[in-house]
Amino acid sequence: MERWIAYAFISMAFAGFTSVIAKLGLTGISSDLGLAIRTCFVFVFVLMFAAAVVPAAQLGAVTWQNVLWLGLSGVTTAVSWVFYYKAIKAGDVSTVALIDKGSVIVALLMAVWILNEVITPAKLIGAALIAAGLLVISRG
Repeated sequence: MERWIAYAFISMAFAGFTSVIAKLGLTGISSDLGLAIRTCFVFVFVLMFAAAVVPAAQLGAVTWQNVLWLGLSGVTTAVSWVFYYKAIKAGDVSTVALIDKGSVIVALLMAVWILNEVITPAKLIGAALIAAGLLVISRG
């Protein structure tokens, strides 16, 4: 197995834990406050991680394009998190998390359109199955 695939599965597992743990942490507080507290922990952890593993010489390689695109990615992440936290505060984590995975379809379409990635039959079938699953979940 290629390393990036292992990383993706590790990400998947921790993302699943995150939703359930977050729901527990939102007990008695607003989703907005919960998100703010969580984000502080994310910020500190990521800075410590980067300090440990990123060579200082890489800082000189950062361009304005890196800052622009990563900044926009941060904004879209923040918007996603705000609404995700509102959804898990009010609804079932299992349903919200499944609907949230519809982002795979958005990512696939954007990757084809913007990054010129190739859409394979397997990806197309997988996206169709996710879309079908979203219809089932949204109606149940």
